Amino acid sequence: MRITIIITSIALFLCSCAVNTSKGPTVETKRDSYKPLLYEYLNQRSFTVMTWNVEHFVDPYDNPYISNRREDNPRSSMQPRIGIFLEALKNADADVVVLQEFESAAYLRKLVNDNLPEMGYQFFADAPSQNWYMNVVLMSKFPLGVLSTYGNVTTPVENYTDSLGRTETQNHLNTRMWSVEVFPTEKYDFILTGLHLKAGRGERNAGMRAGQIRFLKSQFERYLSENSEKNILVVGDLNATPESSEIQLLKRRDGKSKNSFTDPLAKTDYTHPADNAERRIDYMLPNHNMIKELEEVTVQYFFSAEKMRKISDHLPVLSKFKSADQ
Repeated sequence: MRITIIITSIALFLCSCAVNTSKGPTVETKRDSYKPLLYEYLNQRSFTVMTWNVEHFVDPYDNPYISNRREDNPRSSMQPRIGIFLEALKNADADVVVLQEFESAAYLRKLVNDNLPEMGYQFFADAPSQNWYMNVVLMSKFPLGVLSTYGNVTTPVENYTDSLGRTETQNHLNTRMWSVEVFPTEKYDFILTGLHLKAGRGERNAGMRAGQIRFLKSQFERYLSENSEKNILVVGDLNATPESSEIQLLKRRDGKSKNSFTDPLAKTDYTHPADNAERRIDYMLPNHNMIKELEEVTVQYFFSAEKMRKISDHLPVLSKFKSADQ
């Protein structure tokens, strides 16, 4: 018994003294986040974030696990769109880019590395669907932390019953929602949530979006319970107009909770359709903490309306934030 104790003690001592000789990234605990150590931060005064639904942007290869005409055999118009899209990315020069209806982060990485290597996008992420080709993808000049994916979550269809009075739930759309830690500087970080909520009008579609949003707000409540000063930014195509009950639900502060978001765009800042914008369904929504750092937010025309429409039926939204808590 004494020998066993001695050996165990020695083993524990050796483990506690072990040196990490790996050349890969290491992390340290900062507040409630994990920040890469082996990254040379520029510590710039501000940073920019862009969100854009780029309308069925697919690679030229057929994914054998997904059966869809657009993905199986992309339209001939796809090729000329790529050049204009890359030109738009260069003009935007955003530090963080979130794209909806983009096939994969792997495809985005390939496009950018082959055509825009000088722009400095090092970090790419997504949470792709197993049976659909339109995903929400991310690329960033800043390092990323933990990515939380919600594709396995079942959400209710709120305030809706079918003709037989039955309630519904769904979990096939929630792959288009995720949250990830972003680290612009050594001292400033935020939670970025990229969304592409259920499309369509009518009570059932609105109920699906409301169910998705109510789940997301519960997730945000968890972040804020861990750190009440957490910066959270929600971006994407929410498929609901600013006055809709779904957007009001997301913005609203419930009771004593600080779980609320601000829509800084004006009612006339339209994003859809790109060549004749008459409504807005695309958003850049900072929470009550991060709104203090917002410097500006705009709907962007990098080219003429006609040329923008060649890329997508949506216009991008671009925002600028200070890189320090205010």
